[in-house]
Amino acid sequence: MVTGGCLCGSVTYRILGKVGDIVHCHCQTCRKAHGAAFSSVAAVNEHEFELSGRDCLRSYESSPGKKRYFCSNCGTHLYAKRQMAAHIILRLGSLDIDPGAQEKCHIWVSQKAPWYSINSALPEHEKGE
Repeated sequence: MVTGGCLCGSVTYRILGKVGDIVHCHCQTCRKAHGAAFSSVAAVNEHEFELSGRDCLRSYESSPGKKRYFCSNCGTHLYAKRQMAAHIILRLGSLDIDPGAQEKCHIWVSQKAPWYSINSALPEHEKGE
């Protein structure tokens, strides 16, 4: 079973199913939200995602219909959710163990940080997939 949580331990989760392919998102919103060159994410079926510590969970609607969820104590970004989607967008930096998933691609490279160079053989997409 795949587990994860925030830096302070107030919010934890476990995934009862499969973690989807890994995507590295370089959009400006992900870069700002994570304070990093990109955000590594994977889709997880919402019904296979069990969360503890909801009282410390907060959200921010970063774009219309998409909320980003984070711990109100330590600020760790845990996942995002689009309205009407059957999956969550898991922030892989919050994992405790290897999710057993494979890297798929880089997306939104048109908004990539100018100081970062992608040095991988993964496919690159100017926008989302």
